Amino acid sequence: MSGESDCTRTSPSAGSPLDNELPPDRPKYVCTLSPDLVTKAREELQEKPEWRLRDVQALRDMVCKDYPSLGTCLDDAFLLRFLRARKFDYDRALQLLVNYHTCRRTWPEVFSNLKPSAIKPVLESGFVTVLPHRDPQGRHVVCIRPDRWTPSNYPITENIRAIYLTLEKLIQSEETQVNGIVILADYKGVSLSKASHFGPFVAKKVIGILQDGFPIRIKAVNIINEPRIFKGIFAIIKPFLKEKIANRFFLHGCDLNSLHQNIPPVILPEEYGGTAGKLDISAWNELLLASEEDFLHDFSELVLPCDSSPHDLLVSGDADEKQCDDSLRGMKPQLYYCY
Repeated sequence: MSGESDCTRTSPSAGSPLDNELPPDRPKYVCTLSPDLVTKAREELQEKPEWRLRDVQALRDMVCKDYPSLGTCLDDAFLLRFLRARKFDYDRALQLLVNYHTCRRTWPEVFSNLKPSAIKPVLESGFVTVLPHRDPQGRHVVCIRPDRWTPSNYPITENIRAIYLTLEKLIQSEETQVNGIVILADYKGVSLSKASHFGPFVAKKVIGILQDGFPIRIKAVNIINEPRIFKGIFAIIKPFLKEKIANRFFLHGCDLNSLHQNIPPVILPEEYGGTAGKLDISAWNELLLASEEDFLHDFSELVLPCDSSPHDLLVSGDADEKQCDDSLRGMKPQLYYCY
């Protein structure tokens, strides 16, 4: 998944770029997209197969020129994730790549020792899993169940780590890079005390990663069985959501027919009125735990560009920080009111 940057010397203190030469052992990119997905990528992502490697090289050159100490992997397949996520806009893809590493560097509670074996208790709880079948648009469905989390067992950051590793595994697939994913979040049984763990600080961090710090296309977020308290939670996170993402939230309550308008019953488990059998978390857990080698590189130890700070690299500013502080002061009254 990652490796040492081709733009840095062996000594991390050197911090100066190497000659911009590609190592001879760089993995050669081989497209795994079907003809239909090649067409879809061209139409929706502005990806032209005949220009693909030229675009990758352009992004690689920008990284080496502007952020030689970033320490990122520069393989074709890795950089393609960021180009696809930003519809082959070089500048936006570069910013996404920088944000990706900055998020990892500035939240050590989440990104230190980030590997599947470290979050095995979360996986075993069933807090997050991926349904075995894709939807008709070829998108994986990530199922999140906060009621499976017991706060006394481990902090909320462990849940975030599990979600992040799930997304990392999914985005290795070129099909997912093009089609995106759908989220199904079941808020059944979420109490006020549990909701209070997801305050504005955590909300802003998570949303910042999903919107501006990770190369994945979230096409829909389906909320099911949400209690009245969720109105308070959503009021907290909505100011941090871009309009496009906010419009992709669908609150279904207990109405399974409403859910089925977005996710067909044929791919849903029985718990959500589907016909795909009981929800089975074992297959996804086994797949993720078998991917330990993919996650051995610890990005939290990477050195940021010497002429930049985390606040310079992230797409946020003083106004956002003030907004977060204001939301924090108003969080408990909102939650109690909705509860």
